[in-house]
Amino acid sequence: MQNSIYALGMMSGTSLDGLDLALVEFWQDARWHFRLHAATTVPYSDEWKAVLSDLENRSAFDYARADMELGHYFGEQARQFIAAQAVQPLFIASHGHTIFHQPPIRLTTQIGHGAALSAASGYPVICDFRTLDVALGGQGAPLVPIGDRLLFADYDFCVNLGGISNFSVEHQGKRISYDVAFTNMLFNYLTKKLGLDYDKGGETARRGNCLPDLLAQFNADPYLQQPFPKSLGKETFISYYVPLIEASGASVPDLLCTAVHYSVFQLAENIRQFNRVKPKVLLTGGGAFNTFFVELLQKQLPEAEIVIPDADIIAFKEAIVFAFLGVLRYLGQPNCLASVTGATADNCGGAVWGKL
Repeated sequence: MQNSIYALGMMSGTSLDGLDLALVEFWQDARWHFRLHAATTVPYSDEWKAVLSDLENRSAFDYARADMELGHYFGEQARQFIAAQAVQPLFIASHGHTIFHQPPIRLTTQIGHGAALSAASGYPVICDFRTLDVALGGQGAPLVPIGDRLLFADYDFCVNLGGISNFSVEHQGKRISYDVAFTNMLFNYLTKKLGLDYDKGGETARRGNCLPDLLAQFNADPYLQQPFPKSLGKETFISYYVPLIEASGASVPDLLCTAVHYSVFQLAENIRQFNRVKPKVLLTGGGAFNTFFVELLQKQLPEAEIVIPDADIIAFKEAIVFAFLGVLRYLGQPNCLASVTGATADNCGGAVWGKL
């Protein structure tokens, strides 16, 4: 490839931290390279948080309206962000915001409609990255592992600590990845009981005590025993974890402490099963800022080199990779791996709105 491709990646995660935007330059010689030119997070208003946290329980009309309105909102945010930059992207690659994710019935939906996004921003849009893979019998998730393989190959494990933790690793000549456990979605649900958006540095969790009985109940989630490929959706959190939390009667610090121990234990157990000697583990996503979590993980994996990258990579790796998924879609190359998702074939997902 002779020339660089500039793309704007947009990511909205289940933890509702906000809308991540990353303007990224990609180029290729013997391998792929990237440079992050600019990035920002636009926090959601209380109104948007209320809509996105409860949309699965609303009417079809409410869902359709939110899809279009969020697309226009995304597009306006993208337009303002791009206007402040010295370079312009060839296109916008948007993950959207997941509302339903039930691969066993071949269902996955991400709102933030691409047509509305393109109209509001003035740029072509690539979106809806998961649907083709699910239609091919895959999980449609995780999607980041193709980026891990091609952009972050120096690490044995690439871990994302988002609303749901997941990781990817090369295994028996293939890249595999799967969702491990609820992480920030679980933590943030608890901190909201204190009127906080998140537990800064894990300070509240550190003050609490781990509750063995509740920890055992968390670890008894049937999902945890399923073989990969597999992925988690908010539906499981609501149906399994919320009732356990609400029935416990425990204090928020104790609940948070237990939740962190649970998520750390599951991540460490899943990494250990691959029997790597002195593995190099890259941590990104909002959970990498949770000092208490990271300390516990290092204790659980004393042989591992836990790498915390620059803050921009921690916060924006997913947006960077979605920009890269857009590049692969633009080039007509696979951007979703069957070895990760369980689909019948590698595929090149993404709906295009506007002229590329």
